[in-house]
Amino acid sequence: MLTIGQEIHDAIVAHALRDHPDEACGVVAGPEGSDRPERFIEMVNAAGSPTFYEFDSSDLFALYKDMDDRDEEPVVIYHSHTATEAYPSRTDIGLASEPNAHYVLVSTRDCFDEAGGNNDGPVEFRSYRIIDGVVSEEDVTITPSQTTQEESSP
Repeated sequence: MLTIGQEIHDAIVAHALRDHPDEACGVVAGPEGSDRPERFIEMVNAAGSPTFYEFDSSDLFALYKDMDDRDEEPVVIYHSHTATEAYPSRTDIGLASEPNAHYVLVSTRDCFDEAGGNNDGPVEFRSYRIIDGVVSEEDVTITPSQTTQEESSP
């Protein structure tokens, strides 16, 4: 089960809505071995695509170095789907390389009409474990937040 603070949940959703029609992506880091998502890190989708996301390799290297310096690990790896449900694609499954991470997908497909206008539709927010190509959906519990550290990509 993923337990995540309301502020981090809201930051992920806001990022997905802001980057629509392109996919948004990022990481929520936490202390190594804690399974506590604490530090929201918004990344840039280097692919700039509505159907694919890609972390910039130099940004990702800098992020992992920073997390290592802070004794952190990626607790949540998130991205959005702009036209499909919040379920991992074959590409997403193939790229999933962090067995301890929660893979969060946010679908913004019902939030915009064909002209790109906001239609106030619901956002899907779902979490998965992806280990050795096997996808398992997990429950998400959203807790009241105390404080959230928010950063842009390194």
